[in-house]
Amino acid sequence: MSVEITSGPPEVRVPGSTTVTDTVGTAEAVLSKRMGAPVRLADAEDLGGSERSVVLRVRVAETPYELPRTLVLKHYGDCPEEARSDPFAHEAASCQLATALPPEIRVGPELIAHDADRRLLVLEDLGRGSTLADVLFGEDPRAAERALLAWARALGRLHTTLAGREADFDALMRRVGARSWTDPVADDIVRSLTDLPGLIEQSLGVSTPPEVVSRLQTAAELLSQGRYRSFSPSDICPDNSLVTGTGVRFLDFEWGCVRDVALDAAYLQYPFPSSWCSYSLPENLADGMLATWRSEIAEVWPELDDDAVLMPRLFNAQVLWVWVSTWWFLPRTGESDRPIDLHMPSPRRSTALVDRWRKLRDDAVDCGEPQLAGYASAMVDALVERFGAGALQLLRYPAFRDEEK
Repeated sequence: MSVEITSGPPEVRVPGSTTVTDTVGTAEAVLSKRMGAPVRLADAEDLGGSERSVVLRVRVAETPYELPRTLVLKHYGDCPEEARSDPFAHEAASCQLATALPPEIRVGPELIAHDADRRLLVLEDLGRGSTLADVLFGEDPRAAERALLAWARALGRLHTTLAGREADFDALMRRVGARSWTDPVADDIVRSLTDLPGLIEQSLGVSTPPEVVSRLQTAAELLSQGRYRSFSPSDICPDNSLVTGTGVRFLDFEWGCVRDVALDAAYLQYPFPSSWCSYSLPENLADGMLATWRSEIAEVWPELDDDAVLMPRLFNAQVLWVWVSTWWFLPRTGESDRPIDLHMPSPRRSTALVDRWRKLRDDAVDCGEPQLAGYASAMVDALVERFGAGALQLLRYPAFRDEEK
C-alpha cells in the first residue's frame, strides 16, 4: 500500500469491537439477506488489513445457492466526521463500477455483496498468487520484467474500459453517502503548492522562484476537468497488484477516483512515487512499460499515441508527483533521514527524492525548460549537502540488482 503521510487522508481506526468473529457474523447476515437463505462461513484467515479495516479470507461452509468456495471480507470502522475522504465509500463505489464490466476484462475483484450501514464488502477471492511487490523483491529479473509489462497492460485496460464513467462513479459515491469523491492525492497536491516552498527554504535553504511556482500551477491543471480522464484505483502500488495467470489484477480501491490518466501513467516512468518501494528500474524497461500502456489506451484516445500530445501531459504529471512526494517525504527541520516506511524494505527518503529531482532536472533540460531544470539542480545539490553523497545511490529493485554487477 502507499506510504502513510502525515498530510494525507486521516487513518480511520477500527473500533475494538470489530473482531474477526464480528466480521464473519456480519458477513453471514449480509449474505443471508442477499441470498434469501442462511449462509455460513468458516475458517477465517486474517489477511492483514490495516487500522482502517479488517480483511479476512473465509470458506463458504454452507449455502443453498451457488457461491465461490472462498471469499474475501473487508470490514471498515466508522469514518470520523472530520475525515476528508471515506475509504469505505471509495472502495464500495469503485468495486461496483468495476464489477459492471464483463468478467473477461475485469481488472479487480468482483463485488459479491456490500452493506453501507454495516460498512462491509464481500469480494471475490483472487487467490494466493504473488503480488507485484513479491516479484520485484524476488530473484528472477525476467519474471519481474514480464510482471511489470503485464501491470502496464492492466493499467491501460482499466483506463480504456472505464473511460467516460465519471457520472456513474459520482452517482455510486452519492448512493453510499460519501461526502466527497475527489482524488485524495489531488487535495495533497493543491495544499503542497502553497506549503512546500516555505518548507524547502526552511529545510534546505532553497528559495522557489515565482516562475517555478507558476510552472507548478500550470502542471496542476491536470487535476481539473479534461478529456483524458478515467477511473483510477489511485493506490496502484506493487503490493496492491496481484500477478495472476491471466494478467495483473488490482486489489485496493480505498482511494478510487476519476482523474487524468497521465497521473497514473507517470508511475510507468517514475516507479510508484507514492509507495514504500520506490526503487529504480533498468534502462529502457520504463519505455517498454509506457509503450505497452499506450497500445491499450490508443483504442479510446488514439491521439495519445502521438508524443506531441502525450509527453507534455506526462511531464506535467511527473512535475506534480516529484513536488507532492517531496512534501510527503522531506524530513522537516530537526528530523532525521529514514526509510520511506520503517516497517518495509524501503529506500531512504533522501535517496528517493534525489533520484526524482535528478530525473526531473534531466527531463526539464530535454523539454527546453531551463528555469525548472535549474531549480531541480539546486534541489539535488541541497539534498546531497544535507544528507550526504549516499543520497545519490538509489538501488534497483532486488530482482534486477544482479544485472547491475
